[in-house]
Amino acid sequence: MTIQVTAYELQSFMRTEFPQATITVEQVNEQEAWVRQPVDESHLRPGGTVSGPTMMATADTAAYVVVLAHIGIVPLAVTSNLNINFLRKPESGKALLARGTLLHLGRRSVLTEVNIYSEGHLQKPVAHAVVTYAIPSSHATA
Repeated sequence: MTIQVTAYELQSFMRTEFPQATITVEQVNEQEAWVRQPVDESHLRPGGTVSGPTMMATADTAAYVVVLAHIGIVPLAVTSNLNINFLRKPESGKALLARGTLLHLGRRSVLTEVNIYSEGHLQKPVAHAVVTYAIPSSHATA
């Protein structure tokens, strides 16, 4: 599948529309999109591990980025389902890297898979998510 939007364009869109977000778009190609979430004290839960909400936001953003890369900038595409499995404790003090891939690109919905890793440890994901996005009917793909 051909990408419609570059990583630079997606990062610019994210910076404009979500200025509060700390997740950055790292890479986009025909197969996948990578995002990076720096981790600091505000992302930790008791016990010093990265919080579940931080990992869910990272998964959701990776899914959003891979969807928009393939359908174009459609700001009103929204998450309709997010299922996440936490597999292991992320490395302390390491950023999260998430790889989103398309599983199915339909007219009204897009199914994605996201694997989240601790930076520097791309062999074993710390979380796995399946995320579905709803595409507004005015922007549905053919």
